[in-house]
Amino acid sequence: MATDIKIPAIGESIAEVQIAEWLVAEGDVLKKDQIIATIDSEKATVDLPAPEAGKLTKILKTKGSVAKIGESIGQIDGGDATPSAAAPAAAPSTAAAPAKPDEKAAAPASMEEKRVMPAAERVLAENHLAASEIPATGPGGRLLKEDVTAHVDRLSKPAAAPAAEIAAPEPKPAGVEGTGSRQEEVVPMTPLRRTVAKRLLEAQQTMAMLTTFNEIDMSTVMALRKEVQESFQKAHGVKVGFMSFFVRSVIEALKLVPQLNAEIRGNDIVYHRYYDIGVAIGAGKGLVVPPIRNAEKLSFAQIEKVIADFATRAQANKLKLEELQGGTFTVSNGGVYGSMLSTPIINPPQSGILGLHAIQERPVARDGQVVIRPMMYVALSYDHRIVDGREAVLFLKRIKELM
Repeated sequence: MATDIKIPAIGESIAEVQIAEWLVAEGDVLKKDQIIATIDSEKATVDLPAPEAGKLTKILKTKGSVAKIGESIGQIDGGDATPSAAAPAAAPSTAAAPAKPDEKAAAPASMEEKRVMPAAERVLAENHLAASEIPATGPGGRLLKEDVTAHVDRLSKPAAAPAAEIAAPEPKPAGVEGTGSRQEEVVPMTPLRRTVAKRLLEAQQTMAMLTTFNEIDMSTVMALRKEVQESFQKAHGVKVGFMSFFVRSVIEALKLVPQLNAEIRGNDIVYHRYYDIGVAIGAGKGLVVPPIRNAEKLSFAQIEKVIADFATRAQANKLKLEELQGGTFTVSNGGVYGSMLSTPIINPPQSGILGLHAIQERPVARDGQVVIRPMMYVALSYDHRIVDGREAVLFLKRIKELM
């Protein structure tokens, strides 16, 4: 009896998914709950288990196809979970079936037809060729030296191929358009990438977004990291990075400017009294922003461990859907890619995002002297509907003081 492999409900707002990869093929015998495919939703990549044991008889939705929640993408025959006992017995009878008389006679005749002449044998040996590869033109099906040399010439001069062969276009990979050096590859957007694009456009169209900048002297933090790194790693099993410093500083700055830890719902402003700080991570299939829940309650070591775990699982597309939902404020570190300065886009419905950038040594004035310091530009994009410029500047100044 055939059982449908259906797309399960993944999230409250998700109506369709895309087949990312089939991990099995038609005809494979599956175990119950074996992971047979991965599916991309607009928020995460999810493993799809086999609903029961049996043989995968049909794949209805191939890789890259879109399927709705509850739609069947394949079928399993539970009666074929194990090979039948009769199958091995049938094989010998087929193998032992006697050949027809005319088939027996045909094989020797075909071998006899092509006789390789001594001169042709030498050319075959010199060019490591087999006689069966070359059509014979001599009397009685003999393979002549001229046949072999003509074949060698054809191999060494592809341009001399028949016109029909030259005119036939080379097959192109699926999704590739154009010819020669001006080809284009057409790749469908993943649901995650489509959602990112939609939300970024939504943010720009619905918010009064503005960005303000400041710079931070990272000398103190860098010296402190160097001083405690060895003992910190021994004690906690993780390195202390810059992100834990910034997350803790952001929380304190949000306490000073609660408008940046709020969102607009209709005609109301909702102030969050908890701090779920989203950390933007570049994953294999696009940007994801898993929030650190109740970050105000975590130590430096706990924050570093959560971020490291997020980064590892994001690269493997193993983040769970619920881990990507929510968040009250976001920190995005473009500096790891070498970004010098940018204007980050807010992740709706949040009202602010802090962009970090590359640390570079620059000349700065200190006590009337020009000195070289490791400096970082920071950028705060905020929703001007609920955050005024004054609050935005105070927020960045507070982070600068704490760092």
